[in-house]
Parts: sequence; C-alpha cells; structure tokens
Amino acid sequence: MKIMRVCSIGLASAAMTAGLSPLSSAIAAPALEEVLVTATLRTESLQDVPVSVNAVSGEKMQEAGIDKIEDLQAYVPNLSMSETGIGTNIYIRGIGSGINPGFEQSVGMYFDGVSYSRAQLTRAPFLDLARVEVLRGPQNILYGKNSIAGALSLISARPGDEQEGSLSVLYEPDHEEQIVDFILSGPLTDTLGARIAMRKRSMDGYIENLTLNRDEPARDESTFRAILDWEASADLTAMLKFELGKFNVDGRQIEIVNDQPSTNPAFGGASYSQILVAQFGADPSVLNTGLDYKRSSNGDYSNNRTRNITLNVDYALGEGTLTFITAALEYEFDELCDCDFTGANIFSVPFSEDYEQYSQEIRWASPIGETFEHIGGLYYQTSNLDFYDSIVIDSAIIPGAVYARVRAAAIAGGASPAQADAQAAAASGSISNTTTPRYFSSDAELWSVFWQTTWNVTDRLRANFGLRYSEEEKDGSRSLTVADLQGNERPLGTVDGVLDGVFKIERHDLEDTQDTDQLAPSINVQFDATDEVMVYATASRGYKSGGFDARSNASPSAAPNAAGNVIIGSFEYDEEEATSLEIGAKSSFWDGRAELNVAVFMTEYDDLQVSIFDGTLGFNVGNAGKAETQGIEFDGRIALTDELVMSAAIAFLDFEFTEFENGQCFQGQTPDSVVNGVAFCDYKGKTNQYVADYSGNLAFNYTHSFGDAMEFRAATDFVFTDDYNSSQNLDPSQEQDGYVKVNMRLAIADVKDGWELALVGKNLTDEEVVSYSNDTPLANSSFGSVNHYAFIERPRSVAVQASWRW
Repeated sequence: MKIMRVCSIGLASAAMTAGLSPLSSAIAAPALEEVLVTATLRTESLQDVPVSVNAVSGEKMQEAGIDKIEDLQAYVPNLSMSETGIGTNIYIRGIGSGINPGFEQSVGMYFDGVSYSRAQLTRAPFLDLARVEVLRGPQNILYGKNSIAGALSLISARPGDEQEGSLSVLYEPDHEEQIVDFILSGPLTDTLGARIAMRKRSMDGYIENLTLNRDEPARDESTFRAILDWEASADLTAMLKFELGKFNVDGRQIEIVNDQPSTNPAFGGASYSQILVAQFGADPSVLNTGLDYKRSSNGDYSNNRTRNITLNVDYALGEGTLTFITAALEYEFDELCDCDFTGANIFSVPFSEDYEQYSQEIRWASPIGETFEHIGGLYYQTSNLDFYDSIVIDSAIIPGAVYARVRAAAIAGGASPAQADAQAAAASGSISNTTTPRYFSSDAELWSVFWQTTWNVTDRLRANFGLRYSEEEKDGSRSLTVADLQGNERPLGTVDGVLDGVFKIERHDLEDTQDTDQLAPSINVQFDATDEVMVYATASRGYKSGGFDARSNASPSAAPNAAGNVIIGSFEYDEEEATSLEIGAKSSFWDGRAELNVAVFMTEYDDLQVSIFDGTLGFNVGNAGKAETQGIEFDGRIALTDELVMSAAIAFLDFEFTEFENGQCFQGQTPDSVVNGVAFCDYKGKTNQYVADYSGNLAFNYTHSFGDAMEFRAATDFVFTDDYNSSQNLDPSQEQDGYVKVNMRLAIADVKDGWELALVGKNLTDEEVVSYSNDTPLANSSFGSVNHYAFIERPRSVAVQASWRW
C-alpha cells in the first residue's frame, strides 16, 4: 500500500529528514525538513507553490491545543474567525461574508477536497488531521468560484503501511477541560488499510453566569471518523471516509462591556442595566457591565450534528491520473439565543438550520515533467438549506418600554394624560405574548468546468494559465408573520405598527429565482532566479455567488411601511467580483538551514456583499460598493542549532472602502445621509472590522536528547497583533488594543516506548481579548442607552497532557 508522509511544519535536523534516529542528529548539520502541501492539487514542496500559503501540521495542532479554526487564526496572520451573537465570521486579508445564513462564505473551506461552504461548519472541532493549509487571496480556479478571499484546505490523516495507534488525554483544571483522542490505523489485508479516529472533549467554561450560577460556555463535543484505503490494482486506488460529529454548547462567551446613561427623558438618565433592574425588576446580575469574565444571562445553547460520506477514487489513465470525488454532507443545528444578552427576561430567539449537499468532481491531472502540464475537470453540486428563527416576547419588559415611549410621544404631541395612557396601553397590550416566526429556504444547483495549464518554458521559467466557468441557479423564499406564543397567526392590527417601531419587523412572503454565470481567469508566472530563490506573479479575477437575504426583518418595498418609511434593500443580492495581483518570492539559504517567503498583494472588490445590523435584531444584506485590500506577508524558518529551531510570520494589511455610502452608523454618530427616515454613514476611506495594521507570530522549538531514548521538548509561541476594531460598525469604543499572547509547551518523552508527558500553557500573559462586539439589541432604539455586548476569548489556561503511541 502506498503512503505519503507529510512533514511537520516545524524544523528538523538533516538526520531526521534522512530517516535516522533523532538521537544521532548531532552528527549532521542542522537543516529544515521539507513541508509538502497539496495547494495546487498536486503534492509539492511548500517552497515551490506560487501562492501565499501557511501550512500547520496535525502534530503541531495537537501539541498546541489547536482544536478548531478559531484557535488556528493565532498561527496564520491575516486570518480572523469569531462567533457572533447569531452567526459566525471568517475573514482573510480583511474580507469575509458577514452574518447571514443566505451567504456563501468568502473564505472557502474544503475538507479532503469537498466544499464546506456553510459558516456553521467552521465551528466544528478538528480531529486527526494530517495538516491544514491556508491559502490567502482569491482561489477561484482550482477551489471554486466562491473562494474569493482565500481557502482553507483540511486534510485527514490516512492509513499507513504499519499497524499504529495513539491515545492522548488532556486535563485543564481551571475550566474543567477534558480531551481524549484515540487513533487506530494500519493494514487489514495486503491491499486494504483502515484508520479509525475518535475525539471526546468537554469543558465547563471560563465565563461565570451570575444569573444562573454556572460556568459557560460548557462544551460537549464528540467526533468519529473511519477511513478505508483500498489499493485495488496498480492503476486504481480508492478512499472511503465516513464521519459523524456533535458539538454542543451551553451558554456563550458573551459579556456586556459598555453601558451608558439613557438620553430618553422617560428613564431619568439611568443606564440600560439600571432601567432593567429599577423599573422592570430584572435580576441584579444585569448590573455587571464590565469585562471581568462574568455575564448575566437567562441561558442559551447551540446543539449541532454533522454527517459526511466521501469517496475519492484515483485511476491511472495513461501517464495521467483521473480523480473522482463524490460526497454527501448534512448538518443541522438548534440554538436558543438570549439575544438581549442580559439576565433580564426581555426576549429570546430560537433558531434552527438544516442543510444537505451532494457534490461530484471529476478531475484529470497530466503527468509532471512535460513541457505542458494540465489539471482540469468538471464539478457539480446541489444543496438545500432550510432556516427558521423567531423573536419571542413573553415578558412585560418590551411592552413596558413601548408603553413609556408611546405615552411620552403622545403627550409631546398634545394628547391629554388620559388619552396618552389609552394609546400607550393599546400599543403595549398588542405586543404582549408575541412571536415572529420566519422561514427561509434556498435551493441551489451549480456546475462548473475548470482548466489550468502549466507551460514549462525553460528549466527556470514557468507560466500557469487557468479558467473556471460556472453556472448556478438558486431558488429562494422567505416568509415572516406574527403569531401568539402557541404559534397561531395574529390578525393585522396595532401589533404590526408596534413591531415595526421596535424591531423594524414587517410581515412578508417573498420568493425569487436567480441564474448566474461567471468566467474566472488567472495567469501566473514563476521564475527560478537561482537554485534557492523562486519568484512569482499572479493576476486573477474571481467571483462570489449572489443569493437571497435570509435574515432581514423588513419586506423590501417602494411603499411606506407602518412607521412611514420606505425600506432600503432587496430580498436578492448580486454577485461579488474581485480583481487581484500578487507578487512573491520563496527562498532557501544558509545551506538549507533557513527559508524566507514574502508576498505582496492588492485586491479590488466590486459589489462587495455586506450584512448590515439594523440596530435592533435584523441584518440587511446588500452590495456595498467597492473596497481595496493590500499588504505584505512574510514567513520564515531557521535551524539555529540541531536542537533549537525558530519560525516566524508577520503580515501588514491596509484595507479601505472606496465606495460604501449606505453603511451602518454607530450609536451617537452623526449620519451622512437620511433616506426615507433611515440614517446612513458613508464608509468611504474607512477600514473594516478585524483589520490590524500588522499581526504575526514567533515560535521557538527546542529538542534535547538524553539517556537511552529520552527527549526533552520545549515550544514557545508569541502571538501578536496591532489594534483592530471588533465591531462591524467601527464604533471607536470597541477598539481592541494590540497584544502579545504567549503559549508554551514543555514535555518529557520516551522515544523508544512512545509515551510523552507535557504541560501546555495557553495565553500565559492572560490577555483580555474581544473577538467580536456589537450594539446590544433595543438598548439604544427602545431605551436610549449606548450599550455593547462582546465575545471574550479564553484567559490563561494550563493543562496536563499525556500520550502514548504504539
């Protein structure tokens, strides 16, 4: 059976590269171990790939406690990922999709060659990976038309020629984290190999919920994967993968971090939290409004299930290879969001999503070493998405706020106290015990053809030409109505005007069809300036699908709504286009002891797709206009001695909206325009959420052999970033200060017997980091208070890890 050994991203001695025992490494000069990647769908050295790529090995991820993409971002500059109140963000070089279930992701994720395009899947935990490759910049030719900001390629570990297994256990006492990994792999027959991997992880959490007296977010994760590798003949091999996953979370890592006095005279200058306690009897825990790893909440959860079956068949056709990748992917999740983000019983939002996808790729790759080398094929995908959510108003707080607001407005308008009381009582009573069920569905059918040719002009000069043509049809529908707590639809009346005033909600029933086609070209030139230096330049144009807005509360219309305003927006949004130029170099020097890579890039985005928070609870989707992102990225490795190695990466990023007139204003900001009663702020010349001027990491790995077969291993990572804004409306109060995180791992291992005992420390500098923040729903619109909630990253943790390999 064939086996491809993928080298670690870390450094190694020349003796290890040659397959000698690490104990004899002192006889050879230090050198770097080659890193192999499949970024171009062929197995190549990382130093030969003309793309800005970061590769992180499965061994590094396990040792550093990289459990999911959110942890990976610390080791890949210009990659950002965070959960939000009702969604997930993932960005590369300042570009991402924002919060809306209707969006395809700007950063494509591919698992063993299969597209995982849904945002929720980026929350799934890692299990037994050979490596993760992060490709920055548009990757539309080989990875699909929606990978307009970049691509993440996850590669499973495969069965080998020898029987092997491992058991790893981690325990962290402060947050009661426990992880158990079990792997068993090897040949079943001369032609059939198998690999089974299982992970179980649980954690109590690091945020204290003062209202419920418990720690959050409490995680319960389990994943199972089985892989069969069959070498049917010298020309035919097949891999069958089956995977089941569960990742459930009780509670959120959310705190209220900013609470200002109300400007509404009806509340006498009290802050939002003070109003909730004094006037509505909320639990006193809501008065905790500073970042201190304590929250106030009535409770929320997210229960997720995933299933995947993938069949990968490689057939030697002549001197080339014909590949078939067939996959069926499903997931569903149910969530309850305490979306006022306080312990006051204001409102909640249950929501759920079901997704099914079938895909088929047929790809042919010519042999390498010819004057012309080719990769091309066909891709087909169908998918079905069903999404549901509803605002549930089952307490007296929102009706009470409506009463105060309507009464004050009526008296200001000249009504008598009795008349004002009557108007306020009618409005308040109409919204009591109300729900707003919303259903969204999107069916999509996509097919595309792609081709990339490499012309080896000389031994040192190569040119790559690529095209991808795609056609896609989408059918979308969205309906929203008003019902009581039992789900019975309520008749049109006063409640509609009140809901429009509070949540900008209007009943509607929409459906549409979208047909699109795109042609994405790319040209790349590579030149080996010396045997150790390769330079390249790439120009490309890519596209991202349009679609339908799943989460707007309003019905797009040219007629005034119940509040007398005309809604700005549309159920349908258009495709996004990117034009990119990247120039880079990859070099080795010091007799193979060091590498240094650099990439300079500039990308222009037209019809940029954005999701704009409406200030209450809705997100309106549209095409913002234009943006430019540019910068420079460095990464390198160096073997300082045969025991000490260093790696580093740093990225500088500049992002600017060049056209975005209808941006969301932050609380208290003077709008640049007001259109039909809706305030807008012009973002031209502004940066984007998550954009730091620079970010990077510096790592040292030390290995010392002693005794008969013992090793001492030490790894220290410094992860740093400049300031960035954690809020999508760029509120100055939500600026995250730059920081340096320190992670460390110290281990003793017996190389002969295969055991290792380690101490793993993460965020040892105990940095307070906000990964996402936003306006607290209703705080400003209904109570006149500037208020923000934030997602808080994990503080310092120290764990014990024990493993045994055989």
